This record gives sequence, C-alpha cells and structure tokens, in this order.
Amino acid sequence: MQLVVATIGRAHGLRGDVAVDLRTDTPEVRFAVGTVLQTDPPDAGPLTVARTRSMGDRWFLGFDDVTDRTAAEALRGVGLVVEAEDSADDEDAWYPHELAGLRAELPDGTVVGEVVGLEPLPAHDALVIREPSGTRTLVPFVRAIVPVVDVAGGRVVLDPPDGLLGDASDADAGED
Repeated sequence: MQLVVATIGRAHGLRGDVAVDLRTDTPEVRFAVGTVLQTDPPDAGPLTVARTRSMGDRWFLGFDDVTDRTAAEALRGVGLVVEAEDSADDEDAWYPHELAGLRAELPDGTVVGEVVGLEPLPAHDALVIREPSGTRTLVPFVRAIVPVVDVAGGRVVLDPPDGLLGDASDADAGED
C-alpha cells in the first residue's frame, strides 16, 4: 500500500522549486537529496529530489528534470508517495489504512459509526466517521476526543462533545 508523505503545492521561485504540504514526521529522511519518489498520479513521476530547504515549518523541494517555474506549477496537487510499512513504529501513531474500517463507539460501547478515513487538517488530523445514517462527520483526532485506538480490537472509542455526532444527538433527544 502506498502512503502520501507530501502534496506538492505552489511553485517557489524560478528554478522549479515547489512548496510541499507535509504528511510525514521525518521530512529530512523522506526527502533526502537523491531520493526517488513515486507520485499520485503515477504519470507525474517518479521524481528525484535534487535539493531541499526548510523555512520554519515549511519545506521546499527541487527535483531533477523540473528546472523552471512552469514545470513546477504543472506538479501542483501531485502526491509524493512511499510504500507503507507493516505498521507504525510509534505506539501513538497509525497509518490511515490501519484506521479505515474500525468501529467507532462511545465509552459505554454504543456503536456510532465506522472510521472511513483520516483527513489531514492544519491544526490536527480528523477521523472521518460514517454514522449509521450515512452522515460523514469529521472528529478531531486528539486524545481528549479519541482516547482509545484499538486496531487489534477493531475499534476506536470516541468521547465527543455534545452535538459533534448527529446520530448520537438524535438518540439523546428521544430520551427526554
């Protein structure tokens, strides 16, 4: 399975460099000079990293064969992908494919949906939950709201604030 480790953004400068939206905690490893990266869509690559630099939390990459701004702009929106390892090394880190399909339940065991994806957002990632009604809800993937991720047990436990999950709110309204 392939994982997106960055998405190419706007061109930066005239030499063909691009800004990238990171999806990795180790950009210095993933984007080392000489690294060959596959792309999504596949026909945009492969791309070989020629140069890297960072400014604060922003990363900029230059690739062999991308030598001007026009070529760099053509790559906007392209995903840089790597092969996924069997599982994440950190006990508090999960790959999106490990989370998809997990049952979403409340602390009391009430099933409130299924994890269908992970959405990277600027502040933090969000779990995409498909509620029983079919509604897709973004749940902030933070320990206060998702205290338990049990991949082996096939579930995540959600402790959402009132109103976050539509189906759970509907069930509570009927109890009055």
